[in-house]
Amino acid sequence: MKWNWQQKDWPNFSYDKNQIQKLEEEFLYQTGLLVGAYSHLSQEHQSSLIATLLSNEALKTSEIEGEYLDRNSVQSSVMKHFGLQVQNYKVPAAERGIAEMMIDLYTNYAEKLSKDSLGKWHAMITSGRVDIKNSGTYRSDSEVMQVISGPIHKPKIHFEAPSSETIPHEMKLFINWFNNTSKSHSGPLSPLIRAGIAHLYFVSIHPFEDGNGRIARALAVKSLASSTNQPVLIALSDTIIKNKKTYYSMLEASNKNNQITKWLLYFSKTIIEAQKNSIELIEFIIKKTKFFDKFGNKLNDRQKKIIIRIFAEGPHGFEGGLSADNYISITKTSRATATRDLKDLLNKQMLLKKGERKSTRYYLIM
Repeated sequence: MKWNWQQKDWPNFSYDKNQIQKLEEEFLYQTGLLVGAYSHLSQEHQSSLIATLLSNEALKTSEIEGEYLDRNSVQSSVMKHFGLQVQNYKVPAAERGIAEMMIDLYTNYAEKLSKDSLGKWHAMITSGRVDIKNSGTYRSDSEVMQVISGPIHKPKIHFEAPSSETIPHEMKLFINWFNNTSKSHSGPLSPLIRAGIAHLYFVSIHPFEDGNGRIARALAVKSLASSTNQPVLIALSDTIIKNKKTYYSMLEASNKNNQITKWLLYFSKTIIEAQKNSIELIEFIIKKTKFFDKFGNKLNDRQKKIIIRIFAEGPHGFEGGLSADNYISITKTSRATATRDLKDLLNKQMLLKKGERKSTRYYLIM
């Protein structure tokens, strides 16, 4: 089997631009909605939104690769950068590194891509890793780089990357392509096409020993930001992980030839879904603000703690709703007190009750 990088037309990807056009129009429309919604937030809430999105993306982009990081540590690093948290908090190297990469991606989106900037990202996300030989530099091992699954005696090869000695040349071509297709240069590509190609092109080269998927997704976001001349506030990795199997299936289906219309359609739709998720999050923050403006002084300390905890779960709250046992566990109170507090919240029309007895669940009214 020949992989995409072994074929004569590599890396001249082909695609049906007409099939992407409507998605490009929807992306630009959603970008306008997202910017408009964001502008209605206060400065404090804007910073909080950015920190929330970056923290969650840092966690989810790692989770896609099977690495589960500590949420509090990642959030601490990101929030401290935006002045939202001043207390010292010891953060492990892995959590600090991925947080630093996401912050750099957000703040330096307009900078040209370079070997050094990619190396900096790689050094960040492999910080503390003793098993990585080439942290911050391209892989140099003579062994074949393969993506495999299944038992050792009968592995399934999903992809084989170019040999390490070809990486400097391949990456020079990639970096030139990335910079020359931006909006500020003579050969710009439309945002979704450029982001989709950037991801697939980079991950097909697989230039680093580890972390290629995380960097590929970061490059897609950087591509969108430089194409629209503003930081992109989208939950891309959070959206991908909801159907991770499809993501990997599409990548595998797209590494055998350089006709990539199906990949671009999939990735473009994923980006648009991520935009919609971000708009939903902004609307949620606005509702949260209005809720506390209306009810904040009507809550006792236990009730306030539980409401804050519900909001911390995001736009959809507790999965399956809040139970009395949740209330008792979070507030460390008695069942009798929890019952009184919940009844009071119902009477004040802050919560909606569904179900009976042990199946009773409570939902915020916003």
